[in-house]
Amino acid sequence: MALLSISTIALFTEALSNSIGYMIRSLFSKKNTQVAKQKELVHNAYFNSLRNLNYERLDKDGHVYLDYTGGNLYSSLQLDKHIELLSNNTFGNPHSTNPTSQLSTRLVEEAREKIISFFNAGDYYCVFTLNASGALKIVGECYPFKDNGHFLLLTDNHNSVNGIREYCNNSGGHYEYVPMNNVDLSISRENLMQCLKASKRKNKLFAFPAQSNVSGIKHDLSWISKAQELGWDVLLDAAAFVPTSILDLKKYSPDFVSISFYKIFGYPTGLGCLLVKKTSFNTLDKKWFAGGTVNLASAKAPYHFLADGHERYENGTLNYLDIPALKIGLEYMESIGMQRLNERIDSLMDYLFANLKEMQHSNGNPQLEIFGHPTRKNTGGTLVLCFKNPDESKIGFEKIEQLANQRNISIRSGCFCNPGLDETNNCLTTQEISDYFKSRDSGDYYDMINHLNKMRGATRVSVGIATNKKDLDTFLKFVASLKDRTL
Repeated sequence: MALLSISTIALFTEALSNSIGYMIRSLFSKKNTQVAKQKELVHNAYFNSLRNLNYERLDKDGHVYLDYTGGNLYSSLQLDKHIELLSNNTFGNPHSTNPTSQLSTRLVEEAREKIISFFNAGDYYCVFTLNASGALKIVGECYPFKDNGHFLLLTDNHNSVNGIREYCNNSGGHYEYVPMNNVDLSISRENLMQCLKASKRKNKLFAFPAQSNVSGIKHDLSWISKAQELGWDVLLDAAAFVPTSILDLKKYSPDFVSISFYKIFGYPTGLGCLLVKKTSFNTLDKKWFAGGTVNLASAKAPYHFLADGHERYENGTLNYLDIPALKIGLEYMESIGMQRLNERIDSLMDYLFANLKEMQHSNGNPQLEIFGHPTRKNTGGTLVLCFKNPDESKIGFEKIEQLANQRNISIRSGCFCNPGLDETNNCLTTQEISDYFKSRDSGDYYDMINHLNKMRGATRVSVGIATNKKDLDTFLKFVASLKDRTL
């Protein structure tokens, strides 16, 4: 019997090793797949039960609600707890030491402490505002742009962030946009770093959303520390991010953070907060005062002493009847678990995206153009798309919304207060936009559509706590019903 050569034995050993490795990987892969399926079944059962218990009105009224980025849905449990609190207690204006005032003060401060705990924000002041826009306005009007200021922001930003440029511009500062990539709507790290490094100005504010309110793209939170190392103050718009993702302000520490609470748990509306890093508090310069924001003021002499901490920016009487409901809402979110919710959202969006991208007219042309990353990499529960006719011409978003309304499906249409992303999606040039605005004193995007002969707006679908597979299947059937139709 011939002896095998060493090289042959080596090849045989390598092949055997590879084969065993493949079998082990296959076993682990199968095991991981089984574990993932079991986990998904458990999640489905949990969230279906949650819907039946706390969002029963959806099925009772036959609603398919797919606008969670526009506004989250409150649970009946939240309402019950808040109504019980209001029914069993007497509350007074917090700016006093009488018994009813003290109760209001205590519950307001408990809510404030809960917010700080929820976001791991022990190094921050929590300033209550009317909404996220109100929080952003404080930063805009108080940031020292007049002292050689520079405002850097992404093209992918909500208008409440875009509007800060007017404070900067009117103060003699300079503002600049970082463009987004046309294909996947991401932001080039190289372009951003180039902009961050180039500025030599004294007071520099960089603003960006943790998650796009339109495309759902989650921007890189490591930009925060990179910008701060280069001398920038950082404003993080977290309104679209925190409803389904964990924001740990010990791990990522921007100077200012804007939050809207109804976006997280639906109730109450009309409340947000600005989280201000304590070491950045004196960067802001408040230029006026109101009731509750001063320790002392005089009418006969032109003097006042501003309050310290959160009180400096909480103008007038707080919404002391609704603020206690914030603690109830955050405790409700903790009972669900933000990680579990995040995984649920990912699963729903994977299912929706996989089905939508396959939908075609009979001639093979796609029914939809789905904007953003082609594989939905690092995105939240929001999807923005444009419906198309069989000849690939675009269908106006208002037609789609009207048809969805007839089926009791709630989606959202338009530009979503994010003109930069919409202009990118619809291929509008800077010159076209400038010429349009210079040609008239007023207008809207219908007027712009007619003037430029280019589409504006899109359709946005977003999922949340109470979404189930039946909702998504109903929407998919709606899309399928438009196959081969020209609208």
